[in-house]
Amino acid sequence: MALDDGDRKIWKSGRGKGRGTPKGRQLDEAAWAEVRALLGDRPRRRDLLIEFLHLIQDAYGHLSAAHLRALAEEMKLAMAEVYEVATFYAHFDVVREDDTPPPALTIRVCDSLSCELAGAEALRAALEDGTDPAQVRVVRAPCMGRCDTAPVCEVGHAHVDHATPEAVDAVIASGHLHPHIPDYETYDAYVAGGGYAALADLRANGNWEEVQETILDAGVRGLGGAGFPSGKKWGFVRAEEGPRYLAVNGDEGEPGTFKDRYYLERIPHLFLEGTLIAAWAVEADRVYLYMRDEYPAVLEILRREIAALETAGIVEPGYIELRRGAGAYICGEESAMIESLEGKRGIPRHRPPYVAQVGVFGRPTLVHNVETLHWVARVCREGPGILKDVEKNGRKGLRSYSVSGRVNAPGVYLLPAGSTIRDVIAAAGGMPEGHTLKAFQPGGPSSGLLPASLDHIALDFDVLQDHGSFIGSAAVVVLSDRDSARDAALNMLRFFEDESCGQCTPCRVGCEKAVKLMQSDRWDRDLLEELSQMMVDASICGLGQAAPNPIRLVMKHFPDEV
Repeated sequence: MALDDGDRKIWKSGRGKGRGTPKGRQLDEAAWAEVRALLGDRPRRRDLLIEFLHLIQDAYGHLSAAHLRALAEEMKLAMAEVYEVATFYAHFDVVREDDTPPPALTIRVCDSLSCELAGAEALRAALEDGTDPAQVRVVRAPCMGRCDTAPVCEVGHAHVDHATPEAVDAVIASGHLHPHIPDYETYDAYVAGGGYAALADLRANGNWEEVQETILDAGVRGLGGAGFPSGKKWGFVRAEEGPRYLAVNGDEGEPGTFKDRYYLERIPHLFLEGTLIAAWAVEADRVYLYMRDEYPAVLEILRREIAALETAGIVEPGYIELRRGAGAYICGEESAMIESLEGKRGIPRHRPPYVAQVGVFGRPTLVHNVETLHWVARVCREGPGILKDVEKNGRKGLRSYSVSGRVNAPGVYLLPAGSTIRDVIAAAGGMPEGHTLKAFQPGGPSSGLLPASLDHIALDFDVLQDHGSFIGSAAVVVLSDRDSARDAALNMLRFFEDESCGQCTPCRVGCEKAVKLMQSDRWDRDLLEELSQMMVDASICGLGQAAPNPIRLVMKHFPDEV
């Protein structure tokens, strides 16, 4: 298509009279001015697309077609490219010209397993009945990482713990719809206690290979789920030619998991020092912190404390980039997170190559979980004995268990890695009166459900695999004899169905088909097993490969329910 230079300035495509405008959505000058005002003097880099979408969503409550077209113009991107990214993430509300924008206020009600056990379904129904849909939108939402205070909902950006319709009404009436920032250890307090001394010593005199051996000796492993020995990653990345990057996976989206939020809302600088130690070890040119959008308080804390590090001269301005997720569980997978960091849809990459070789912007990238870096700092400050000297049931180390469900005191508990489910329940105050242990989820929905008869095994890496499960992120949800294992498995598969990125057919269609089959009065066990095996064998990433675990374990351990 070409622009005719004649008086009429018409767009022509072959024969005919042509058009007065190019094809597609036309640029609205007013919307363009609004987008430019929001972006200010920020660089118009492609990798900042999701950050810019957040700016528009926050300012206007939705993403209009006019604003998306204007953003595409401002960033010199195709409209289709901007649209596909905006529609991929759950926290963006894309509104076309003929659509009605959402109400000014949105209430998100968590429907994860812990919240469902605590009455989230009844809460959602009550909120829908008690609000004007023209003024307030009530929607289901996946796990918000607050399972210890279930049921939970988010009113605007304010979380309501132990939510009731009355508590929600009170928050709305108050008008305080922003996150509550808890008390936490600031930069000054952390430094007063010896913080950043280990980092300073390593920068001045340290040998990265010696530190790597210390981390390996301590037994620090990836604590986002995979459990890969952390020190080994350093060597892989360091062996690659620079520039190199460090990407922190703070997208703690596995339902039942809230340990990273727990630490970041209390002692963020222990994590930040561990981050900078790891960055020093691999000579990272830049650090990217990818944090889930469901944690607005954590995002604000990190903004403040990164600024404090810059002011103190610990890092150069801009060395640490904080990136905000947009509601996509799949971005917990490391390559999908990297795609999101680059401003794209969170679609897992095919491997090899691995991210240690080809990561952010195609460069070698070290990827760590938040809690992993917490332990890197502690080991460097206190020595490897803080982990390796702790032993129970033949297992060494400590684990941060996120515990919720049928326990009296849900929360994060730091226990020996050899702890059993009975130990975990005891630490969480025991089970409520009248409840008896029936089943437990040891590591999020991906780990499935195990029966009470396995209450003697250690909840640790390399142990649960023999039982068709794994510890993952140590997201423990406890079920009692009053709960249905079948219903719990259906809750988990619905989550996977919603969160599948859609890239591969085995996961996308398999999760949907599994949910339909599981809603039958009696399960077709042969067909579900065939479907499960297909998903395990053919799915691209861990989501589809692990999604059948709840199905298989319920069929194995609770056959009378299906």
